[in-house]
Amino acid sequence: MDLDVLVEGVRRGRPRAVARLITLVENGSPLLREISAELVRLCAARPRRARIIGLTGSPGVGKSTSTAMLVRTFRERGRTVGVLAVDPSSPFTGGALLGDRVRMQDHATDPGVFIRSMASRGHLGGLSWAAPQALRVLEAAGCEVILVETVGVGQAEVDIASLADSTVVLLAPGMGDGVQAAKAGILEIADVFVVNKADRDGAQATVRELRNMLALVERAWRPPIVPTVAYRGEGGGDVADALDAHLAHLEESGGLERRRRARARDEIEAVALAALRSRFAHLHGDRRLDALAARVLDAELDPYTAADELLASLG
Repeated sequence: MDLDVLVEGVRRGRPRAVARLITLVENGSPLLREISAELVRLCAARPRRARIIGLTGSPGVGKSTSTAMLVRTFRERGRTVGVLAVDPSSPFTGGALLGDRVRMQDHATDPGVFIRSMASRGHLGGLSWAAPQALRVLEAAGCEVILVETVGVGQAEVDIASLADSTVVLLAPGMGDGVQAAKAGILEIADVFVVNKADRDGAQATVRELRNMLALVERAWRPPIVPTVAYRGEGGGDVADALDAHLAHLEESGGLERRRRARARDEIEAVALAALRSRFAHLHGDRRLDALAARVLDAELDPYTAADELLASLG
């Protein structure tokens, strides 16, 4: 399909055009630069920037079910919603089940909701490398709230904090998550804590552990702890209210502008580094590199001086 037709379809919020443009972004289309420029133009024409909310947590805490609950809550409040659900890729085939959206079928026919699954494709941090541009597609399509559900993360995958305006960290009783949060540095990235499956034994103990740990951390914003039972839809309004309170805090303190500026800076840096990597990709087997490697091996040069010479030779 012609790019101009796709872009116009995205502007009108047509799901097929949105899906095809995100696919082009995921596949690293040669038109990526033109696509990016068009998306920025469309976003600039929107009266208000999309609000990006990240949801992260260990596998099994109920991220997809909680995401579906929040979609329902924001739709009831009159917001158009986009969902970007990142699934892990196979280390052998590169494929992914993309099964998160199975838990969101209740919203499949709602014209005010667009749900897209993406494979992480080996990208670490709980996200896909194409996530920033995919978010821009959803914003250009008119989504007012975009929910980003990460891969089930461990103790170090916290990239979502640099991508979202607000980050929700989900925990569940009986999984040792309270202790893991302290080890993982998750206390620093969470803007709202959700203790899901609060109908289970141990939920109150998890809430207490979190409160005790938060008491040890000095922050301008103290993350609220919201118990939910997502599969029954209980607590969605409380989570949304907590997120609204955090957004108001960011707007009053100037933190929203700082977060979005840092996000743009990180994206520019990522694009620049990708361009540099592509310039160096052809060096494998290059005689200049082989010659420098031989000199390092013979202890004539140190690796840093060799790298300087290589960079100088590339201009």
